[in-house]
This record gives sequence, C-alpha cells and structure tokens, in this order.
Amino acid sequence: MRKIIPFIITIFFTVLCFSQEADKVKGVVFNTSTDRVMDNVHVVNLNQVVGTVSNPQGEFRITASVNDTLYFSFLGFKSIKVRVTNDMLKFDGTRIGMTELAYALEEVVIRPYKLTGYLDIDAKNIPINNAGRYSISGLPKGYEAGSANPGAISKVLGAIFNPVDFLHNMFGKKPKEMRKLRKMKEDDEIRNLLASKFDRETLTELLQIDRVDIDEILRNCNYSKDFIRTANDLQILDAIHDCYEEYKVLNRVDE
Repeated sequence: MRKIIPFIITIFFTVLCFSQEADKVKGVVFNTSTDRVMDNVHVVNLNQVVGTVSNPQGEFRITASVNDTLYFSFLGFKSIKVRVTNDMLKFDGTRIGMTELAYALEEVVIRPYKLTGYLDIDAKNIPINNAGRYSISGLPKGYEAGSANPGAISKVLGAIFNPVDFLHNMFGKKPKEMRKLRKMKEDDEIRNLLASKFDRETLTELLQIDRVDIDEILRNCNYSKDFIRTANDLQILDAIHDCYEEYKVLNRVDE
C-alpha cells in the first residue's frame, strides 16, 4: 500500500502538469510581406485578460482555452484577432501572419458651386449639412447628434443634465467587461503593454466599448481634454477604473 500511494501521487502531478501545459498556446508571429519573424508583438488574451510579447525569434506563449480570442498588435501593422482552437493547444508552432498598414492619400474631389447671384436659385444649389448640432444657452460647447439617430437629442440632453445616468448606461450595461478592469490592473504584462500604447485599440478590444465612449466616460468623470488626448492607455485604464469604483460606491453595485 505504501508503494502504491507515491505512485498515485506521481501520476496525479504528471497529469496536472500536462493539463497546465495544454492551457498554453505557443506560436510564431511573422511579417506576411517578408516572411520574417517579428519580435515585440503584443499578444493579449481578451477573455482571460493576460498578455505577453513575442521574443526575438518571433515566438510567443500565452495562457488560453478553446474559443478564447487572442489579439495581436504591432505599430505599423494591422491588428488581428485569432480564435483559439483545439489544434492550437495540442500542437506547437502556430504561425500568425501580420500585414503592414498601407498609407495612401485619398483623392480629394473639389466641386465648385456655380452661383448666379440670385438668392432663391443659389440657396437651392448649396448642399445642406444634415448633421444636427445642439447647444444650450449658458453652456460654452455644442453637441453633435447627427440625423441618423432619432433619439440623439434626448441622449445628448440626458448626458448633459445627468452624467450619472450616462455612466450607468455605460457601466451598467457592460458589468462583465467592467469587471475586467480590476484584473487588468493586477496583471503586470497587461500594464506594461498598455504603458507603451496611445491608440486605445487594445483597451477598446478588452472592454468591448468604442473609443468615443472611452472619451465620453472620461469627460463625465471630470478628466481634462489634455489628459484624454495625451495619456497613454495605462493611464486611461487607471482613470476608467477609478471612475468605475466611484460609480459602484455611489450606486451600490455588487460584483
């Protein structure tokens, strides 16, 4: 009996180690144009909120499960998302190709307006901007609402007069994504990745909200325009997290 117990324990730890290895995706990132490996590519598991970077050989290794989404980003290259499969967990050497962004000047077409000098005729020939802009007497700024959204006016007015309602609409409807904030703050790799970014792309993917909503959250949390424009993604993360914590206290939100 004494010989059997150590044997069982050995098998248990062997199985445990194997299962932990099976939860790692290992692969190589390369440039699709040159077929050269790429180092320092940022890799983030959007589901488990963990991150890493590829080494000088283009290799990366990250914790993942089947159907997790891995987000790859690198300056000057198109960011991509890859769904984790069983094969990626079973076999090493998954190759992930990234494509360089193509920069091109868009053609600008200038259409001159032929004015006749008669107001009734010229007024009909000048195009009208259908985007709605609303302002309230006493407030220094206006608000763009657009014509495509019939409820835009009420949304704008609600955000102006009751910013708490705006935060509730943002945070309250996405509790799962907002709960990621705490995990993101505790992961050193994620923090290091975000500290070098200023494009908000990784944040929007992690939190599943648009960049315009990130800016609106910060404005409603009384952060300045200069901060919103110049802060790196890590500073933005900390700012949103602090605002969310205040929101939870004020609204007695339980997690």
